[in-house]
Amino acid sequence: MSSQQEGLRALTPGAIAAMRRGVEKESLRALPQGGLALTPHPAALGSALTNPNITTDFSESQIELVTGVHPDADACVDELTRIHQYVFSAIGDEMLWASSMPCGLPVDETIPIGRYGSSNVGKSKSVYRMGLGHRYGRRMQTISGIHYNWSMPGISNDGYFSLIRNFRRHSFLLLYLFGASPAVCPTFVEGREHGLQDLSGKSLYMPYGTSLRMGRLGYQSDAQSSLAVSYNGLEGYAASLQEALTRPYPAYEAIGVRNPAGEYNQLATSLLQIENEFYGTIRPKRVIHPGERPLHALRERGVEYVEVRCMDLDPFVPAGITAQTMRFLDVFLLHCLLSESPYDTPAEIAALARNQHRTAARGREPGLRLERGDREVTLVEWAEELLAACAPIAAQLDAALGGSAYDEALQAARFAHSHPDTLPSARVLQSMVRDHGSSFIDFGRARSRTAKEYLTSLPFSEQQALHLAAIARDSVAEQAAIEAADTMPFETYRAQYLDIARLGDPRA
Repeated sequence: MSSQQEGLRALTPGAIAAMRRGVEKESLRALPQGGLALTPHPAALGSALTNPNITTDFSESQIELVTGVHPDADACVDELTRIHQYVFSAIGDEMLWASSMPCGLPVDETIPIGRYGSSNVGKSKSVYRMGLGHRYGRRMQTISGIHYNWSMPGISNDGYFSLIRNFRRHSFLLLYLFGASPAVCPTFVEGREHGLQDLSGKSLYMPYGTSLRMGRLGYQSDAQSSLAVSYNGLEGYAASLQEALTRPYPAYEAIGVRNPAGEYNQLATSLLQIENEFYGTIRPKRVIHPGERPLHALRERGVEYVEVRCMDLDPFVPAGITAQTMRFLDVFLLHCLLSESPYDTPAEIAALARNQHRTAARGREPGLRLERGDREVTLVEWAEELLAACAPIAAQLDAALGGSAYDEALQAARFAHSHPDTLPSARVLQSMVRDHGSSFIDFGRARSRTAKEYLTSLPFSEQQALHLAAIARDSVAEQAAIEAADTMPFETYRAQYLDIARLGDPRA
């Protein structure tokens, strides 16, 4: 009996019903003409520090919408829709940019970093973002995506890491099926080597690209490419992450923690300032206590859920993701969990990075080959094998929950796989050329405007609006209370927070 067949027997209706998911969706606030909105985070949305549903990511101009935890995909999309509706009521004629790759950007240093008030925790969030700007450039940080947080009770730490290893092996399939960022505005790469092709003098693109966001122009760095983080277990993962959090990195030491005027450049000069700086397609996660380091939480209490980080915004979908896509992710994650998952090696980790870059830049290229063990196979062949292996899982989910929604999600993916001209990345380029004079900005403006018009036309009750307004008001009061309670100088706070003992090292 195969590993997956054994796992399917253990996949009881009770476990299936207890699956949980939530999303975090980043979007730039854009002006009607397609440029970046440089206004502060709107006051009506509350405190970006403490509002649990509406915050900012890197920039003041980059809103992040956060749902709660949901027992089914439809409820998750419903909440995400309501949060969008409330945001639109507060941003006037601005739009939420519908694409993962950014709208028209100003010069790098004028992109505003997120501000979170005068408390030590608020200052540390801004200083961290200042460090990201120094390390990677502010433009790179304006890329947006959707994070899918997923859990199922009864999965051990080893089980979650087994899932993660297989996810990293097979995540090329998600870039291929759901990647929607094959083109960019030239302002994004101004002054940089980029390797993109010109499209009618108005845009830059890769003809067979799927997700430039997940490729060499996205969340990548030479510094982090030196990390070969292993996912063979919590102890090894934590040790490799701790090393990156504590190892001084010469290029960042040259930047320094503070500039000559005493202003903070970054939180630390180590390879990673804090855990969140580590880029990856998936992360093991745990809800943290106030002031707790994420690595300490993982070491103390184990993995609680996984965060899928490789999903582009779908510009053809008002909320950026559909319930059907979420259901496919459920099936895919269960396939990763239930399939045999050998330990990774440094050689495999390097090969997976090459596969990711190949798929991001050339995923729809006919005959594209990926590395699989000691041989190469075509992406199409490997994808078909994975989709076929997902069928029994979709069937079991439908049997437990009723209906055929999971099978329909899988069949939609199989259709897209066999008709690559229907993939989101292909449709983006088709629409740009056919409807928008090959302009990425005009395409993004049109999709953003359509999404706003659609979402604001849906029913949105006064009760729902008052509920989100109350959360925003409470968040302002909560921020004020945090600021009033602060007595420690920021430098003392920074040094204490970064103390290696806070990472929960069992050897300490």
